[in-house]
Formats: sequence, C-alpha cells, structure tokens
Amino acid sequence: MSTSSAAASGSRAAESARKSSVLSDILNKKSSSGQSRAKEVMQQQSMHSYLENKRPPTSSKSLTTKSSSDNSSSSSSSSSSSQSSASSSSFSVRPTASTRASTPDPHKPTTSASKQPVKPPSTTNAKPEMKQQQIHTQLKRVRSRSYLDAGLKDWLDNDSPARPPLKRQASVGDRFIPDRASMDMKSSQFNLANKMDNARIGREAQVYNEHVAAAIGLSTTSRILSFQSAAPADKKANRNKQHGVMNGVPRAGLVRQRSISEMMRAEPKRQIATSPEKILDAVGMVNDYYLNVLDWSKKNMVAIALDKNVYLWNADCGEAHQLPFESENKVTSLSWSQDGAHLAVGIESGLVQIWDANAIKPVRKMAGRTCYVGSQSWNLHMLSTGAQDGTIWHHDVRISKHKTAELHGHHEKVCGLKWRDDGQMLASGGNDNTVNIWDVRSTTPRFTRRNHTGAVKALAWCPWNTHLLASGGGREDKHIHFWNTTTGGRVNSIFADAQVTSLHWSKHYKELVSTHGYPKNQIAVWTYPDLDKHADFNAHEERILHSALSPDGQIIATTSSDENLKFWRVFEHDGSRPILQSPAQHAKTANLRRTTSLR
Repeated sequence: MSTSSAAASGSRAAESARKSSVLSDILNKKSSSGQSRAKEVMQQQSMHSYLENKRPPTSSKSLTTKSSSDNSSSSSSSSSSSQSSASSSSFSVRPTASTRASTPDPHKPTTSASKQPVKPPSTTNAKPEMKQQQIHTQLKRVRSRSYLDAGLKDWLDNDSPARPPLKRQASVGDRFIPDRASMDMKSSQFNLANKMDNARIGREAQVYNEHVAAAIGLSTTSRILSFQSAAPADKKANRNKQHGVMNGVPRAGLVRQRSISEMMRAEPKRQIATSPEKILDAVGMVNDYYLNVLDWSKKNMVAIALDKNVYLWNADCGEAHQLPFESENKVTSLSWSQDGAHLAVGIESGLVQIWDANAIKPVRKMAGRTCYVGSQSWNLHMLSTGAQDGTIWHHDVRISKHKTAELHGHHEKVCGLKWRDDGQMLASGGNDNTVNIWDVRSTTPRFTRRNHTGAVKALAWCPWNTHLLASGGGREDKHIHFWNTTTGGRVNSIFADAQVTSLHWSKHYKELVSTHGYPKNQIAVWTYPDLDKHADFNAHEERILHSALSPDGQIIATTSSDENLKFWRVFEHDGSRPILQSPAQHAKTANLRRTTSLR
C-alpha cells in the first residue's frame, strides 16, 4: 500500500514538474519576443507574489480525513504540490471564481455547513488543453490591467537599459525670421532706434554716430532682417577694415571701400581758407534777421545798406561811394538787376526805388504799399517784392502801371524771395515757416511745404540742376532741406545745428555754402549729394545776417551786427574748371572776369 502510494505521489510530482516546464517554455517564448514581453512577465511575477500573499493558509489541521489512507494521500499530495510550487515559483495560476467561492473567509463565523472538509481544486487531473486556455485567460487579464497597479513599482525598478532621448535638431528660424543665426540683433536694434533720428541730425552727426557704432562693435549697414547667411568675406579685407586702413590710407569707419582706380581718379581734398581775404567797416548795420541789405552785381559792384544810407563798393578798384539817397526811413532790402545796371532799393515805408548804377541817380519810384518791403528778386524786366503783410507783388518796371500781379501764399512777413535762372519758377519763404514754389504763369503756389519749424529766409536754386531748390530754416529749425520742384518732394535734409541765414551754390564745384547765426555764427561748406561737411569755421563775433556771392562764384561776402563786412574765398579755382550751369545760362556767364583779388 505504501509502495503504491509512493508511486502515485511520484507520478503526480512528475506530472507537476512537466506542467511547470511547459509553463516555463511558454514564458520563455513570451520573453524572447522582446523587451515589451519581458515587462509583461515581470508584471505576471508581481501578480503572482500579490496572489501568494492574499491566498488563505491551507494546513493539515483545517482538513479532516476519513481514513489514514486518505490522510496519507492528502499529505503526499500536499507535499508534492509544495514541491511543484517551489519548482515553478516563477508563475502560479490565479484562482478562478469557483475556487474563490469555496475558500472560507477567516473573518466570517463558521457554520455547520462550512465545517465540511473543503479541498482546493486540484489541477493535477485537469486536461492540458484546459490548462493552456486558463493560462491564456490569465495573461489577457494581466495585460488588461492599468499601469497604475501594484506591479508599477517593479516595472520602474527594472534594470533594462533606458531608451536614449531623441536628439532634436536645433531650430535656426521661424515663420517670421527665417535665419536668426545670420542676424546681428544688437546692430538691428541700433539701426531701428536711430532710423527716425537720421532725418534730423544731418550728415556730420550721422558720420559721428557711425564711428561710435564701429568702436563698440555695431554695424550701421547690416540688414535688419536676414533671409540667408552672408557669403564669406575676404580675411585680408576684414583685417584692413578692422584696423581702419585701406592700402595704407586711413579710412573712415563703415565707408564703402574704394578700388585703387577710384582712389587714383579721386581728387585730393580741396583746402579752404578759414581767414577772410578782406575786411571792411559796416558801421550802422541794423541787427534784423528779416531784412536783405547786401547784394553783389554782375559788374563786380557790392551794394550794402547801413540804416538809412546805401553804399556802393567797386571790387575791381576798391573805390566806395554813397548813393545820394535821402529818406527818413531805413532801407529794408537791396537787389541788383540781372545785368548789373540797376539797383532796386526797398524802404520801410513801402516805397521801392530803381537806381541807375552808372549815372548814380534814381530812374523809377514804385509806391502802393503801406508796409516795408523785406525781400526782392529780379526776373529780366520784372521785379518781385515780398512785404511784411505776406503778399508778393510783380512789378513791370517798363510801364507806368507797374503792378502786374499779386500773390497770396503767406500769412506772415515774406523774408526770402528768389527767381530761378530761367525765370520760370519763383521760390518764397516766410516767417510762417512756409516754402512756396510759384509758376510764372500762375498766381497760386504750385507747391507749399511746411517742413521747417522756423522762419525761412535762405533760398538757393541749384545752377546745374534747375529742378533742385535748397531752403534753410531759422533759429527754431536749424535745417537745410532740398526740394525737387518738379514733384514737390523733399530730396534730402541737413541738420545744421544753427540758425540758417543764407545759402549759395557753387558754380564750379558740386558744393553748397551756408551762413549761420546763433549759436555758432559760422560758415559751412557742404558737398552734394553726399552732404559731407567740407569746411566749418567761425566767421563773426555776432550772428551772420546777410551774404552775397561774387559774380565769378569764388568769394562770398558776409556782414553781421558786429559791423564788419568780410570777404571769404571759399570756392577758389584757377579758371580751368568749367562753370556748372545749364546750357542756357552758360552763354550769359561765359565772359565773366575772375576776381583774382579785392582792391
């Protein structure tokens, strides 16, 4: 009997070992499928340990046997089951619903019906097909569990190598700025901040700002938005640029590099004398910005008004004489005719007189105004006068009824008036900060510009470009604006940093001279169209009130309230340079004598 029971228990142990090996093979096949299967096995192991802890204890004391043979068989079966569980500790079948129903609850009181011996369901007699189906069911249940269960900790403690993080390519642009790597954000911010200021500061201040920007490593020529990286530059050129040297010649920062051929063709910088060539006394000069009492004729005669007197000075021989002019009112304006034969004299009472320069006597008087005439300009036989009331009159000096037209374009005094050389357009400036451009055939302004913020007295037409007009503002403005009189648009501007009292274009150089009042009282020479300041020097102790250009275009005469009349040779030339004038005006000025010296 003991032999047969031992054989039966051995066969059960072998059967249990075989099933454990089959289960291990299944798990090995599952684990060989990859890392994801290994995680499932670990979940199953954790579930097994969880079920082992929750399974109620099954000891021999809680079970009653009917006979000793049954007792020995149950003990042998329990020992074999314990061996099988030890051998297959990697996995255990989860109890089914029937086993959970038959398992006594230790917390509930036992009844008479529950005192019957309860045997746990034996899986030794189960068929292999049913066993495998049950295993698959348990695997499906394990897979369907959430990651937030009891096996999550074991899963996180897994020693399997972690997946390396994805290497994302660094973004070099976006939908607004395609290429940030090729941009200089500091320089872009500097250019944006100073873009609006460049229209007001002038060329000299712009060059200074460019030098300062270059010193701190900013570029004023770089693009604000860059869509692609710039091409690599020449290292040698960059090295020369950093040291400020180009072929051994110091160069200004941020200026375009010129080729050797351009440098050879470029003219050397012209030297301008900063001391006057001659000084005359002008005792009795009225300190009034709105008057125009100095003019230089084509016959080299300088006319100047000192309070109630008018003097003529011959620059060829140095002789001076006074006009026999008798008036109780001061002289407010002077203007030579285009041929230099007649002089128009405006008086504070509103009367305008025409004087013959050769005979030294008046030939015409034109009345009709009740306010002083502060500005005058000739156009052949027509004299235009601007008055204190803001009106402009055209006078035909050949006829008795001299007034031919009246222009209304200013609501304050007219302090600047200038005809173009061809006589087709007239420019006027007033104390109302307005510049008007008139057509000779109309009595309404063709263009009206109010960009100035101060009185406009200085007006000058360009001799080589008849459509270009320069205008200068007063003490509150300090700007020089350049206008295209065909379109009415502003071409460029200079911030002179001082009151602009007069402007004159050179006839031999593409340059412009400006005279200034407060606060510097200087003479400045500007190149055009670069607008670089060629020269700048103090001229008078007080503000410059009036100026006039010599007929040959070399010398400028200036006068001030310091009672001095000074002559400056700012556009000196040897006579070989051609006159920069339109073909129509070139024939009129071809026979002008050069003012080689002042007597």
